[in-house]
Amino acid sequence: MPTMKDSEFMTAQEKQAVLRQWEGFLKGGLKREQFTKALYNHLIQHCSFIAHYDIHGFYGTYFTSGEGVARFLRQFDKHNANNAGIPKSVEYGMTYWATGDYTDINMAMIEAATPFIPGLLKSAQACQKDSDIAEARRLLSKHGMTLQ
Repeated sequence: MPTMKDSEFMTAQEKQAVLRQWEGFLKGGLKREQFTKALYNHLIQHCSFIAHYDIHGFYGTYFTSGEGVARFLRQFDKHNANNAGIPKSVEYGMTYWATGDYTDINMAMIEAATPFIPGLLKSAQACQKDSDIAEARRLLSKHGMTLQ
């Protein structure tokens, strides 16, 4: 595990704990029960995500649709990174979220996400396709039509 430094609002031990929670969340397939309050707080306080009202609103925004998952993961995807290896914030379009006092943990989060992103995106795309088809069937049915 990478070395972390104490910062004003997060100790090195807290950073290590959040990184372990992040890895578990990714490895577990972004399950709600693995999305901890500490991870949520880090994302909204030190990764340039807005709160989306609360932990439930945040989870609903980013992890209940394929499009939401894909959008969220862009922030941790090295393929979207600048020359310093920092992807842009999906909500603000800047790279400052991974600099300063939280460079250590945020860059470690990018590294930890790298092996999981392809599989998570594949799953997200499949879920979004199923959701879109179900919505298309519902709308067609509403108008007395069917999908062949």
